[in-house]
Amino acid sequence: MGETKKDSKNSLIINLLITILIIEIGLVAFYYINKEFHQQVITGNSKLSQYNAIKSSQTKDSKQPNIKAIISDNQEKVMYIEVNDGGDMVSGSGFLYDTNGDIITNAHVVSGASTAKVKTYDGKEYNGTVIGKGEDIDVALINVPELAGKTPVKISSRKGEVGDPVIAMGSPLGLQNTVTTGIISGVDRDFTIAPYVYKGVYQISAPISPGSSGGPLLDQNTGEVLGVNSAGTIEGVIGFSIPINQVLPLVENWAKNPSKPQTNEYAVDSTEQLNNGQSIKEEAEALVQYFYQCINSHDYVTAYSLLGSDWQSGTTYQDFRNGYLRTEYVNIQNIISNYKDNNHVEVTITIEAQEFTDQDTVVTSLYMCTYDIGYENDQLKILSGKFRKI
Repeated sequence: MGETKKDSKNSLIINLLITILIIEIGLVAFYYINKEFHQQVITGNSKLSQYNAIKSSQTKDSKQPNIKAIISDNQEKVMYIEVNDGGDMVSGSGFLYDTNGDIITNAHVVSGASTAKVKTYDGKEYNGTVIGKGEDIDVALINVPELAGKTPVKISSRKGEVGDPVIAMGSPLGLQNTVTTGIISGVDRDFTIAPYVYKGVYQISAPISPGSSGGPLLDQNTGEVLGVNSAGTIEGVIGFSIPINQVLPLVENWAKNPSKPQTNEYAVDSTEQLNNGQSIKEEAEALVQYFYQCINSHDYVTAYSLLGSDWQSGTTYQDFRNGYLRTEYVNIQNIISNYKDNNHVEVTITIEAQEFTDQDTVVTSLYMCTYDIGYENDQLKILSGKFRKI
């Protein structure tokens, strides 16, 4: 009897242990099954997320502008411009504005010339005529009949904003279709580089080098022209571009009513200089003023071309340029001219020069400069000069 109770008790314990074991096995099995299923769901979602991310990225990339395509499309519309200024070639840039063969450039590029040599991307050269030039706005228009019918640039109808990505195209130092990229880093900038007044222009982080003046500023998103590149700082890290909508009224008028070619403002016949001394005196003063205008715009090539042959033979272009690299701006305060003889005029000026020190701070200095102005090959030149600090 006691033995039977003990067996019954043992049997009960065994059954209980078996039941607990079964429950534990079931719980463990449920845990692993649930974990595996959850991982599969996560993996599936991850792959779906990756797919969506890739698809989103591809969609985004497809909307991004193709900068290479924009540059390629506009290269053939950007021109290299050469102007013969008294036997010296001055270069700049321009771009095809319409289907009549009209090219927009800067007024300071064509200077006083009435004609210009235009070179296209494929190396072909054409003779162009200056049919319009701003007096205080730095823009000019050149017509090349052989380019009529060619596809022009696209003009933007909107005003650029700070942060807009841009492409500046031009021909610095004769290197055709050089491209720099940046952003519009400022708007509504005002300054004067006599005789030109710049109002409401774009400040851009893409540098504008000498020779790039007159090239187009392109919207990096659309390839449309936002402005006309015009000036750069001495450090070459900041450029300025005239908004295209500022110059369009002038350009459109010149295209419809082209001006007649005029002779170089400094190419006065030697007979005239003997019979009209007063005009020579005025021309001499204008030449000196133009010289400093070129210095202020950092167009050292043109400034150097205004010097006489003796001065150039004693001073290389590189030395001449280096002498002005730390000059930020020059303001002519006073100008007086006197006749030395029938062939020469002495021009004395007082200038206020803003110059960089070795510590890159700007100081203002006063100088008195005296120049001997005369003719070489019927071209008015700065034959010699001297200056002293006052």
